[in-house]
Order: sequence, then structure tokens, then C-alpha cells
Amino acid sequence: MMEDLVRRALEEDIGSGDVTSEACIPASQRAAGRFIAREPLIISGLELLPLMYDSREILKRDGDHCLEGEVIATVAGPARRLLALERTALNFLQHLSGVATMARQFADAAAGTTCRVLDTRKTTPGLRELEKRAAAAGGVTNHRMGLFDAILIKNNHITAAGGVRNALERSREKRLPVEIEVRTREELREALQAGAEHLLLDNLTPAEARDWIREIAGRAKVELSGGITLDTIRAYAETGADFVSSGAITHSARAMDISFRLELV
Repeated sequence: MMEDLVRRALEEDIGSGDVTSEACIPASQRAAGRFIAREPLIISGLELLPLMYDSREILKRDGDHCLEGEVIATVAGPARRLLALERTALNFLQHLSGVATMARQFADAAAGTTCRVLDTRKTTPGLRELEKRAAAAGGVTNHRMGLFDAILIKNNHITAAGGVRNALERSREKRLPVEIEVRTREELREALQAGAEHLLLDNLTPAEARDWIREIAGRAKVELSGGITLDTIRAYAETGADFVSSGAITHSARAMDISFRLELV
């Protein structure tokens, strides 16, 4: 999967050839290059470098903290080839390090509570596995990978199934982990009476969440979601919830500043 992703990314950028490097640089010219952090960050995406470079030395591991000016990895080879790979390699590293850095900020914000931070399926199409790995490298817990590995009954499922009890009872036939979203106190009580073991509470304030969790009283695991940000996650993590999830970890992470410096050899 990773090999195919890298291949398609390179084909997208290089196409029929890097005409600038071919025009300017002799085919025999060799070079070395360094990937350098230009700001503090949590690095991720290093597993892709061996799929792109035959000669490389990776100096960090995914999840490591990099200081401004630190060298992350070095590569060597024909100068034309290094320049053709530069943008694609940086795109991967910058984006995935952004996810990992954002994840670390969320994890740090909830540190010291009993609440674990989860990522979501709000990922870039085609990059979910990489973004999930980056989120884990940053210190959060991966939620389900897709629609196939766990059951999450949300409001539209409840509507289509004809109610909370119907949705729960039918879901048990799959013998997979089951989580159900409840929107009202009536749905909450119906879910608990039907034996729900994992509840999703969406779009509550921290005070409301604390009140609902008090009523749940440990009868089910609780996840909180809905617009949770770095500014608010601590308040949600302190409500007594088991999990807090945020799509911002993947869909709102900015690319980190990483540069590539080439030297002739």
C-alpha cells in the first residue's frame, strides 16, 4: 500500500520528467541532501524515505521531538534524482509531522487525567493509514480505522434502524465492538437499559457532559466528541469521560516547516 502511494505521488509530480533538473544539471553530478527541522515539531512519515531513496541515513524515529535546526535524515545519490524527489518527500514529512505535532498537543492537554484522546475518520482520502500512524506517533489513540472494524451507531443509523434498542440488538449479531451515540436523556436511558457498553455523547458542554456521566455512573464507557479543540479539551477530559475525540488532529493540522538542503559531492 505504501509503495503504491509513493509511486502515485511521484508520478503525479514528476510526470514525464523533471525538465528543470534535466536542463540545468549534468546526469553524472552526484549530491547529498539533509532534511532539517525549521521549527520544533514531532516528526512522522520517516517510513516513507526508504521507499524513495536508495542511500539514506534516518537520524530520528517517528514520534521523536525535533528542535529547530536539527537534521532529521540525510540522503545521497544523483543530484537530478534528489531534486526530483524533494517536493514529494517534503510534502509527506511536513503534513504527517503536522498531524503528529497536533496529536502531541492534544495528548499533552489531557495529560494527568484518566481520559484518553482519540483520533477520527476525518482524514485525507487515501492517506488515512499514514495519518492514523502519525496521530499515534504523536501520542493519541487510534479510533476505528474505517467502517469495517468496529460498529459506531450514530444518529442517522438510529433513525434508519427505528430506534436505539433496534439498532443495538441488530448490531450484536456482528460480534464486533459496539458504540452508540445518544442525543437525549431518553436515548441515554434506553441505551443503558438495552445493555449498551460504550456511549458517544456529542456536542455537550463540559458541564452537561459531567452531568450525563454522573447519571451513567460507570455502567458504560463514555466518549465525548463534537467541536473539541485544544482550548477546550482539558475541560472535557476532566469530566470523567473515558475518551475524548477530535477530528482537528487530522483535518486541521498545519504542515510543519521542514527544509531540504542539497550539497554537491
